[in-house]
Amino acid sequence: MDAASSPGPTSSLRPTVAVRPLVTPEMWPAEAVFGYAPEDPYIRRYWTAVLGPGAVADLLRLMVAAKRKRKIPRPLFLADLAREGLVLLLEDRVWVRPRVPPLAPRHLRRLHPSLRAELKG
Repeated sequence: MDAASSPGPTSSLRPTVAVRPLVTPEMWPAEAVFGYAPEDPYIRRYWTAVLGPGAVADLLRLMVAAKRKRKIPRPLFLADLAREGLVLLLEDRVWVRPRVPPLAPRHLRRLHPSLRAELKG
């Protein structure tokens, strides 16, 4: 096989590749519709500044998968999302909120001053 050809279905994975298990996220039962819709620019602008683009991308993928009831590879930033309260991990289940909450005061303190000023103004 030369550098331009792509591996076929019979090619084996490198020994260092770890296949991530699949998870089926479920919608977190929400009594109230509180927070921002997944497509709201608030999420990409401010949550990305707090968590980073990879974690926010994982969160949005989880939200879409839960809505469509589809399996996805276990997100790399799942533990970070759980620590921030954006997903809930119970036993072998991943619960995701239907909407993303606004930043908490502890998150606001981590924002760049210019982003904090945007939120106040």
